[in-house]
Amino acid sequence: MGGGMEYNKNKWIEEWGAARENLELNFRWSRRNLALVGIFGIAIPVLVYKGIVKEFWTVVTILSFTERTTSPCSEEEDDDEKIRNDYFLKDQIPNWVAAGIAVVSIIVVPMIFHSLKWYHVLVAYLIAPILAFCNSYGAGLTDWSLASNYGKIAILTFSYWVGLENGGVIARLASCGLMMSILDTTFGLMGDFKTGYLTLTSPRSMFFSQLIGTAMGCVITPLLFWIFNSAYRLGDPEGSYPAPYALMYRGIALLGVEGFGSLPKHCLNLSICFFVAAILINLVTQLLKKFATKYRIYRFIPSPMCMAIPFYLGGYFAIDMCVGSLILFGWQMYNKQKAKDFGPAVASGLICGDSLWGIPASVLALDFA
Repeated sequence: MGGGMEYNKNKWIEEWGAARENLELNFRWSRRNLALVGIFGIAIPVLVYKGIVKEFWTVVTILSFTERTTSPCSEEEDDDEKIRNDYFLKDQIPNWVAAGIAVVSIIVVPMIFHSLKWYHVLVAYLIAPILAFCNSYGAGLTDWSLASNYGKIAILTFSYWVGLENGGVIARLASCGLMMSILDTTFGLMGDFKTGYLTLTSPRSMFFSQLIGTAMGCVITPLLFWIFNSAYRLGDPEGSYPAPYALMYRGIALLGVEGFGSLPKHCLNLSICFFVAAILINLVTQLLKKFATKYRIYRFIPSPMCMAIPFYLGGYFAIDMCVGSLILFGWQMYNKQKAKDFGPAVASGLICGDSLWGIPASVLALDFA
């Protein structure tokens, strides 16, 4: 319900969820001897193409937004801003610290994932700063991180490079996790550094705070995984935690190794059609936003990303999204300003509360006998 209050466009999920179930029952193009069959064989490449379209369109939107909003800077710098700049730049993290941490990681990561070689990690670290800058800049303007899309691209790239016979799917998934962790951490740090800049907080303190939190996560996360894995059947499509992302990322890794021949018949054609359709929908939406402002017709055009999600996750959360959207809609009718100010806070509370309940629920479900 919190997600429904946060993303009002997801009202389309219910209809597309029903269409997804119909496809699952009546699909005749999948072959059972393939690694990617059924609806997931279609959903995985469709989502990849949708993600690429979303990434491309976000970059185009950012560039146009920058051209419209960029203004010449004044020659005389404000005193307050000068103080902030001086304080922010005087307490930088030394380059040798960053290089040392990178060297340690290049040595340690291949020890954990044997199919990843040191030069794979090195190449990932050389590419990651460029992608991290693009992701952080785009997320700063749109509040939407595309780290998962970059991770999918990393899977496809390293899948082709490593090869199935040299380590299986593990290397591809590890490279994706490596890339996503870098981009997500960078995205979070950029926000922290901005907060530190505004509050005159040391950027070094912000960095080490993030480092301490990461170290705590290295201990807490495996324990939570053990609790969930002991209480539930993780990855079971019929269970409480089907873990659909695991199937998707594994499918992308297999796609990168085995090529398009591993997909069901006509899957590539469908993906290309949806790829073009997503571009056209985004183009029409932007044109309507610019030229048809009187009735704001663009509000009734569905989001391609929201339309793609039910084909992958299913429509089981459509009622939750619908209820949340109705509550937000009623709130906006009653008091639009308060709904705008406090809607994200209410949604965040619902999301966090529902997520945290999973921990005591897992403990109660443990079999201590």
